[in-house]
Amino acid sequence: MNVRTAERGDRPAIRDVARRSLQASYSLSPEAITGAVAEWYDEAALDEATTDDDRYLLVAEREGQVVGFAESELSGEDATLLWLHVDPAYRGEGVGTALFEATRERLEAAGADRMIGRVLADNVDGNGFYEAQGFERVDEADLEIAGRHHVENVWAESGDDGLQPIKSADGETVYVDETDWDDGSAAKFYTVYRDEDGADHYGYFCSNCNRLANAMDAMGRIECDSCGNARKPTRWDAAYL
Repeated sequence: MNVRTAERGDRPAIRDVARRSLQASYSLSPEAITGAVAEWYDEAALDEATTDDDRYLLVAEREGQVVGFAESELSGEDATLLWLHVDPAYRGEGVGTALFEATRERLEAAGADRMIGRVLADNVDGNGFYEAQGFERVDEADLEIAGRHHVENVWAESGDDGLQPIKSADGETVYVDETDWDDGSAAKFYTVYRDEDGADHYGYFCSNCNRLANAMDAMGRIECDSCGNARKPTRWDAAYL
């Protein structure tokens, strides 16, 4: 797979990927999808996305075929990933993750200190993707598509990359990594380490009841003794796109 800057010849493929992605990810009418693609990805909009020094339009191609794209913009020290679309036929193959990482590298090289992502609230997978990248939902915005208003979630990178110290039941200081977690049945389980460097794994912290949970059975299942929050045996792959 190759991720590169979009070129003029990619425009029909970009529109086709956008249409397929919107159809698969959103409960929008065919008319709304057609209108959205025509408005957001017409020649004028794509001219702006490819000629503005603060805009970035990257495509991912597989065997010469465009299978996904990411559109972002830089504003001061903040950068926004506006859209990340992947052809449904290629989801689950890491295309979205590759576009995300390439976009992050471009934006950081351009001087961005923080990355913000936007995704419609009814796109469950899209919101889960940002959460899995360690982003936090910080706001909501209104987005009009074909005359109808939709809620758009705004996600931002956490400003704190450090480990948070807490006391265990026996008085030992351990460290919670809030950027690394597993989904539980009621809330997240954060990874806990014995050291500030994150080298010595201790257990997990249940965010449902704010207590340590370090018991795991042979199937990889974690269950909090205090509230019953349980982790699934296998972790969901964040590279859903």
